[in-house]
Amino acid sequence: MSTLTEPHVTSYAEQGNAPLRPAKGSKFMGAAANYIDERTSISGLVKEVGRKIFPDHWSFMLGEVALYSFVVILLSGTFLTFFFQPSMAEVTYQGSYVPLKGIDMSAAMQSALNISFDIRGGLLFRQIHHWAALLFIAAIGLHMLRIYFTGAFRKPRELNWFIGFVLFILALAEGFTGYSLPDDLLSGNGLRIIDGMVKGIPVIGVWISYLLFGGEFPGTAVVSRLYSLHIMLLPALLIAMLGAHLLLLVINKHTQFAGPGKTNDNVVGVPVMPVFAAKAGGFFFIVFGVIVLIASLFTINPIWNYGPYDPSPVSAGTQPDWYIGFADGALRLVPPHWEVVWGGYTVSFNILIPIAVLMGLLATVAFYPFIEGWVTGDKREHHILDRPRNAPTRTAIGAALMTLYAALWGAASSDLMATHFKLSIDQVIHVMQFFAVVGPFIAFWITKRVCLGLQKKDREIALHGHESGRIVRLPGGEFIEVHTPLTEYERWTLVSFNEYEPLMVRPNERGVVTPIERLRASVSGFFFEDRISPVTKAEIDAAHHDSHAAIDGGPGGKH
Repeated sequence: MSTLTEPHVTSYAEQGNAPLRPAKGSKFMGAAANYIDERTSISGLVKEVGRKIFPDHWSFMLGEVALYSFVVILLSGTFLTFFFQPSMAEVTYQGSYVPLKGIDMSAAMQSALNISFDIRGGLLFRQIHHWAALLFIAAIGLHMLRIYFTGAFRKPRELNWFIGFVLFILALAEGFTGYSLPDDLLSGNGLRIIDGMVKGIPVIGVWISYLLFGGEFPGTAVVSRLYSLHIMLLPALLIAMLGAHLLLLVINKHTQFAGPGKTNDNVVGVPVMPVFAAKAGGFFFIVFGVIVLIASLFTINPIWNYGPYDPSPVSAGTQPDWYIGFADGALRLVPPHWEVVWGGYTVSFNILIPIAVLMGLLATVAFYPFIEGWVTGDKREHHILDRPRNAPTRTAIGAALMTLYAALWGAASSDLMATHFKLSIDQVIHVMQFFAVVGPFIAFWITKRVCLGLQKKDREIALHGHESGRIVRLPGGEFIEVHTPLTEYERWTLVSFNEYEPLMVRPNERGVVTPIERLRASVSGFFFEDRISPVTKAEIDAAHHDSHAAIDGGPGGKH
C-alpha cells in the first residue's frame, strides 16, 4: 500500500543554497569556446598574451595611437571604397558643386566630388580618413623617435626596429597613393614630381614610369594602379608587418625606464588582462573621438578649390603632403647646372644626388641598431631604457638627422615662404641649403655638449643632493648650503646607466689588424671618447661622510 505524501515545496532559503544552473545561451557559448579551443589551443595564446606586463608610462602610448589610427583608417576607407571610381575616363561634371558644373574631369575626380557633396556623411568620412592617415604617420614617427632616443632598439629588438621602419615606409607609400587618387590639381602635380624623379634614373627610369602610369604622363591607368596599391597590396603588407611587430613585442620582454625594482629580468607594470585591455579600449575611443572632432571642425584637402588636374594653372602652393615634403625639398636645394651629357644621354645629377642622399638617410635609420651594436661590441640584452643624456653621441646623431629632415621638409615650402613674407626665392633657398649642409653639424655639437653638461649636473646631484637654499654657519665661521637628500627612486634614475669605453684595436686570430678593425676602433672612439662615468656607491658614501663631517665641525665632530 502506497503512502501519499505532500508535494515538496522548495523554500526561498533552499533556493538560495541551490547551485545556479547556467542559462542555455551561456552553455552554448561555453560549448562553442571549448570546440574552438580543442582545435586551435587558442586559450594558451590568450593566457600568454594576458600575462604580458606593460609598463605604465605615458611615452608608450605613441605606438597605441598609431595602431588605433590605423584601425580608423581601415574603417573609414572601407566606406569610401563603396563610392570611389578609380578611372581616368574623361567625364563632364554635373554634380551638386555649382562652380565646377560643366567642367571636364576624370571619373575619379567626379566620384571624389560626389562623395564630398552628394553622399550622406561622405565628406566627414573623407576627412576622417585623411586626418587619421596623417595621425598614423606622425604617431609612427614619434614612436620611432622615442624608441631611438631611449635605446629601446638594442638587443633583442633590432629586428623589431627594422619591422617598425618598414611600417613607416609602407605608411608613407599608403598616404601618398591615397593622396594621389582624386586626380585634382595638387595630387596631379605631386605625381608629376614623382614622374620626373623616376625618369631621372638612367636606363630603367623611363620603363618604371611607363609601368606606373601606363604610358606617357599622365597616362590612362595611374589612378587604377594606385588604387589597387592603396586598398589591396599596401594594407595587406601593413597588416602583416603590424602582426609581426606585435608578435615580437609579446615574445620579447617589454622595455621600461630605470627605477627601484626594475631590472632586465623583472618588468614592473600592469598585465594585459584585464587592466591594460580596459585602458586600451577606452584610449581607442578617445583617439577615434578626437579624429572625428578634428575632421568635423577643420577642412583638409578641399579638392573642389583646386579643380581637376591641369598643368597650366600650376601655382606657388603646389606641393605634396607634409610627410613627403622632404623629398620635394631635397630636389629644390640642388644647385643649378648639375646635368651632364655622356654619350649623347643626359645624366641628371640634380635628381640622382637627392635620391642618393634620401636613400642614405633612410638606410641609416633602418640599420642603425646593427651599426651601433657593431660599434659598441655589446652583445647583452637590454630591457632598461636609457635617458637620452646618458647616450650623448646617439642623441646628438638623432638631433643631426632631425635637423637635416627639418631643413629638407622646410625647403619644400620655399616658394610659400618667399610669397608670404615677400622674400627673394634665391635667399630662401640659400638659407635652407645652409641649414641642410651645416645645420646637422651644429645640432650635433650643441646636443652633445648639452647632454654632457646634464650628466655632470646629475653627477653633482647624486653625490650631494638638491640645493635647498638653506644656509648654515659652521662652528669655524664658514657658511655652507645644506642639500636635500635624494629619494631612492631619484638616485636610482641618476646613477643607473651603463658606461661604454672605446674599443681597443685588436689583431685577429692570425695576428693581423684589419682595416675594418681600425675603422671600428676609430668610430668607437668617436662614440665614447667624451663620456661621464656614472656615480659609484663608494663615491656616494664618501660624499655623505664628507658632508656630515663638515656640518659637525670637521672629521672629528659628532653626527
